[in-house]
Amino acid sequence: MTGGPTNEATGGPGRTDRVVWIAPTLLTLAVVLTGIGRAQPWRDELATWSAASRSPVDLVRLAGTIDAATSPYYLFMHAWLAVFGDSVPALRLPAALAMAATAGLTAVLGQRLLGARAGLLAGLLLAVLPGTSRYGQEARPYALATFFAVLATLLLVAALTRPGWARWAGYAVAVAALGLVHLVALTLLAAHAVAVFAAPRDRPPNRPLRWVLALVPAALLLAPLVLLARGQRSRQLGWVDTARLTDLTTLPTGVAQSGVVGGLLLGLAALGAARLGRRALLPGLAVLLPVLLLFAAGLVVPLWVPRYLVFVVPFACLLAGAALATVPLPPALAVVALAGLLGLPDQAALRRTHEWPRSATVDYRGAARIVADGQRPGDAVVYSPRESWLFLDLGLAYHLGDRRPRDVLVTQDQARRGDLWAAECARPAECLAGADRVWLVVAGRRDDPLAAVAGAKGDALRADYTVERVWPRPGLTVALLTR
Repeated sequence: MTGGPTNEATGGPGRTDRVVWIAPTLLTLAVVLTGIGRAQPWRDELATWSAASRSPVDLVRLAGTIDAATSPYYLFMHAWLAVFGDSVPALRLPAALAMAATAGLTAVLGQRLLGARAGLLAGLLLAVLPGTSRYGQEARPYALATFFAVLATLLLVAALTRPGWARWAGYAVAVAALGLVHLVALTLLAAHAVAVFAAPRDRPPNRPLRWVLALVPAALLLAPLVLLARGQRSRQLGWVDTARLTDLTTLPTGVAQSGVVGGLLLGLAALGAARLGRRALLPGLAVLLPVLLLFAAGLVVPLWVPRYLVFVVPFACLLAGAALATVPLPPALAVVALAGLLGLPDQAALRRTHEWPRSATVDYRGAARIVADGQRPGDAVVYSPRESWLFLDLGLAYHLGDRRPRDVLVTQDQARRGDLWAAECARPAECLAGADRVWLVVAGRRDDPLAAVAGAKGDALRADYTVERVWPRPGLTVALLTR
């Protein structure tokens, strides 16, 4: 599994082998930085911004209520925003850098396992995938998880090839970091276990023990996080259905963000696995076992979300790189270029919106612009629904900042409540008493936005206000109400 590639596979050792990672790294960086601020933050990124903008004490409170699994990432982003600000490019830059580094590490791992040419082609293929841009331009932890997944695997290969406590310590740190940014990515350890126990017998006999010992610090660190996150599953993943067999067929499209490119990657990976034989063990299982484990768990509890498996894509690229390495370099590069060309429509679409399907844009920025252009001192704003994963209030708060109207119904904001949603007034009519003009923001396109507001909030608005003007925007509607 970890035996060095032959000179025939690598073209012989030399300077090219040592710099095989540079081209994938730079290409990925160029691709993911192109248009990085064009698509407005979508709801998941708004959750990141809301959490990362809070104090560490408020983040601890949030972790005790919801989203504990993501809290280490939020803490990292809190420190990042304190230095670089919260502009759209600044929010997404950590993901972009992580994806660029992942492409370089993928090339290095491929060189170690399969040869320099296979590693180079794997890294370049990863660079041009629409999914690399999608998750390299998102203020969420998936790009960081992908980076640590490849890094941990590379360090494992190094520890198995040239054992030493320093290498095992590095592996232990990488595994702990992997779990901190994405607990689901720890399913990769199943592939690592097979690699450790299937390594050639001429390796040191205590390698399984060293591997287990390397996992102990991560287990101790992550156990409280796992227990806390487990108790929050119903709130955090209430929108997810249990898995169905047909979900497996959509996975290549989900992680590659393109049906045709995902199909091409899957076909090349299958060819590479067939060519490699035993050498396909580690990269092949690094793809298969996380997918199968998450799918099996998803049959029982609602856990199956394709983007949770983005971290397996570099390993599929390794197998595809091995297939491409069987032909001369120019035609192999032509296939990589073809993958990039086939993905261009998806590359353009994901830079317009991060929503899926792409037609489901929610125009927070446009709604904020309408309110900013028309508001007067003393105006109020009301959102419906409040407890929604669309995060209407966070969308306007991000784009308007301190210029937004008073959120008149809020009795406890998200930070004080330790939640992603604010608490609202139990008697809306009383809380609205001092507001002569109200900006109403409702989900969906509504000809009669007042009719879309449910409960006592809707009753209070309909009793005391009339609609002066309505602005339909993609995914939501803004209305100005006057008393």
